[in-house]
Amino acid sequence: MNVATTKKVHNYSAGPCILPQEVFQQAAQAILDFEGSGLSILEMSHRSKPFEAVMAKAQGLVKELLGAPEHYQVVFLGGGASLGFHMVPLNYMKVGGKSAYVNTGEWATRAIKESKLVGDTQVLASSEDKNFSYIPKGFQVPADVDYFHFTSNNTIFGTQYKQFPKSAAPLICDMSSDIFSRPVNVSDFALIYGGAQKNMGPAGATVYLFDPERLGHTGRKLSPMLDLKNHGSKESMYNTPPVYAVYVSMLTLEWIKKMGGVQAMERRNAEKAALLYNAIDRLPLFNGTAAVEDRSVMNATFVLNDAALEPAFDALWKEAGISGIRGHRSVGGYRASMYNALPIESVQVLVDVMEHFAQKNA
Repeated sequence: MNVATTKKVHNYSAGPCILPQEVFQQAAQAILDFEGSGLSILEMSHRSKPFEAVMAKAQGLVKELLGAPEHYQVVFLGGGASLGFHMVPLNYMKVGGKSAYVNTGEWATRAIKESKLVGDTQVLASSEDKNFSYIPKGFQVPADVDYFHFTSNNTIFGTQYKQFPKSAAPLICDMSSDIFSRPVNVSDFALIYGGAQKNMGPAGATVYLFDPERLGHTGRKLSPMLDLKNHGSKESMYNTPPVYAVYVSMLTLEWIKKMGGVQAMERRNAEKAALLYNAIDRLPLFNGTAAVEDRSVMNATFVLNDAALEPAFDALWKEAGISGIRGHRSVGGYRASMYNALPIESVQVLVDVMEHFAQKNA
């Protein structure tokens, strides 16, 4: 194996993460001159006709790619999904009401903490007992809660819901790290939200896709800045939106559509995940950290069985041009984030490195 001549960077960063090269090229040009206007997208008014068209297209593509019902609304806000953790109970938990959550990792834990600041919050199940290495199953969602919230993919711990929970209560999901990676029946959800910086765009924008008919029933008076119904009625323009992040998200959504939509992304991602997990399972030096049935297609987490070999393995993958695969401190080892834009050729490079290392250290 000759890795010394490899110059391409194979980006496995968990977020901000890899985006399509053609998106970078278009986005870079727009910084210099947006569509021949003589203005940079960075200095263009969010109230200008050209940017209003960008916003409308981005909103339309979110609904089109996910097959959302016509009456659903899309808004792009700042603050990350972390702000969304607090906005969810404010907008969906009735005064004196209660919410329900499942805890599957760091971000679910934070969402639960924010909900508890607002009102009665029930944790129906948790995988904390095994360091969040599996998805809890067999729990029932009470019919009397105002909403049920879960996190579809757990970036740090490498687990993912393969089947979404059923709930008679309004269903709300943080899909930050796997949105647009597979088809979703949007009509099952009162709200889907997520940060852009995984499969959709750069950090700085958060997308909210929601049924407006489910809002405005809490009996709570909200700040307009925290009111999803207000942002929906103002078409994401109540205050200045994250202009550039929305624009790059629009370009990425156009790329997903051109590539065949979320159905094509699902096939593409399944192929990449199968290639890497096969290597993890057949090479005795490596061991996956997540329960096999709950393994994330987006974030594969694994360790070396002998931690003393890590420096040598690190040197090899760095030499091959691989970036961003060190695991989160909560898990250790390695995490290969394989978002939509990561080509399978990059996964093959990592697998080649793993095989070479395993042979050398057999």
